[in-house]
Amino acid sequence: MPELPEVETTRLGLLPRLPGRVLMEVSVRDSRLRWPVPDDLAARLTGRTLAGIARRGKYLLFDFGGVTQIVHLGMSGSLRLAAPDEPPAVHDHVDWRFDDGTCLRLRDPRRFGAVLLAGNPAQHPLLAHLGPEPLGPDFAAAWLHARCRGRNMAIKPLIMDASVVVGVGNIYASEALFHAGIRPATAARRLSGPACARLAAAIRKVLTAAIAAGGSSLRDYVASSGEPGHFQLHTRVYGRANLPCRTCGTPIRRIVQGQRASFYCPACQH
Repeated sequence: MPELPEVETTRLGLLPRLPGRVLMEVSVRDSRLRWPVPDDLAARLTGRTLAGIARRGKYLLFDFGGVTQIVHLGMSGSLRLAAPDEPPAVHDHVDWRFDDGTCLRLRDPRRFGAVLLAGNPAQHPLLAHLGPEPLGPDFAAAWLHARCRGRNMAIKPLIMDASVVVGVGNIYASEALFHAGIRPATAARRLSGPACARLAAAIRKVLTAAIAAGGSSLRDYVASSGEPGHFQLHTRVYGRANLPCRTCGTPIRRIVQGQRASFYCPACQH
């Protein structure tokens, strides 16, 4: 599933090309995404200038001045810049064509993504209750420690909870916990203030590195250029069960938490 690094990589790839352009045409070939594409999508957006592209968690926000288009990539989606004469493939569901001929194309094989409209995105039900951005100033050790206090929940699913902090997907949670020296099954209430400070810093470190690597491509994700991400090639624990830890040589262990695989080093993480 595209997570924060993949969505941010997509946003960064679109910024040099799309803001300031006028949207000339919207083509919806299949509206059956996780929620139906609004019937009036083209009517409300065509002729408007794209003022900017922001991100909130795993959602891309296309600001068309007075109306915002919210795009979520779901389990398998990608947004890329297609050649003007490139015919759509079977899973290419929506095109946006701008006044310079640029074509933005949504591909979503599993159709778990979304294209929605909002007047005020901060009040949209999908965004209103999200936690702080992990790379922003509101996510700090004190915030994380307060969310952990008194909680018996294991720390890994807690940091994957979007009401606690947005965008920390399965890969990045395992990697951050490794860098913080914390096992994924540790009860959140057991984390001290210094441990939460290490973990908050590790989350920022891992997500920043993943963005620099273009995200992770495990199945369908590609950046707006069509290129895959490379972070999965540099993981310290994720996907490395029984392989030696890159730090100490101890075999990496795999457990299952909430139907998701978690990976850790029993020597480096306590």
